[in-house]
Amino acid sequence: MAIVGAGPGAPDLLTIRAHQRIREAQALVWADSLVSPAIAALAPADCVRISTRSLTLEAVMQVMLQQARADKRVVRLHDGDPCLYGALHEQICRLAEACVDVEVVPGVSAYQATAAALGQALTIPGTVQTVVLTRASGRTGTPEREALRRIAALQASLCLYLSAHHIEAVQEELLLHYPPETPVAIAFRISWPDERLLITTLAAMAATTTEQKLTRTTLYLVSPALAASPTCCSRLYAPSHTHLFRGGHNQATS
Repeated sequence: MAIVGAGPGAPDLLTIRAHQRIREAQALVWADSLVSPAIAALAPADCVRISTRSLTLEAVMQVMLQQARADKRVVRLHDGDPCLYGALHEQICRLAEACVDVEVVPGVSAYQATAAALGQALTIPGTVQTVVLTRASGRTGTPEREALRRIAALQASLCLYLSAHHIEAVQEELLLHYPPETPVAIAFRISWPDERLLITTLAAMAATTTEQKLTRTTLYLVSPALAASPTCCSRLYAPSHTHLFRGGHNQATS
């Protein structure tokens, strides 16, 4: 069995391994409310396709185990990367209890696709060197040590998932530490045909979300990197920076 990351939406952002596993699938258990139909369409015509949009985790596991016990090549298809907000831990544990071998295939995450669409680095020398992936507390909750007001103190490149429903509270907590003019990229269904990619400020983040009627499949990228000066350069390539494969600036080139 393979648990496969479908990436943010565009079929050509699948990894080669993910593409192969989907093309070989005999049973596709997929989050059809989140994964592009174009990706599910890569599975063979005779592949059994099972939607999980209305199923509990226990029901999903029952379906997966039924197909595996029928000697089917089962692919559990997740949006983005399975290790992020995809109940991967629970699935792996239950499959292990059932003695089912599992391969996990990573996928491109929405924050990566958003940064790429912007043509923007999330780590800028002298500006920001840390990227944080998190979410609003919501119904699932987060540990107190990971409260947004604590994370905001880092002023890192902050990638917020699953937060559109709580955006007013999110904005209020982030403003405790980030300046109001901090740039924010709002990415709705990034890499899908109907994607929307908006640039605003932290002070206007909630209002923009409301105006655009965004409620789900929305990522927020809050980062001082989005306003970095063109003169900011990595020291890795500076002539004075030596390492194993490059000496000082006086070293002759071959």
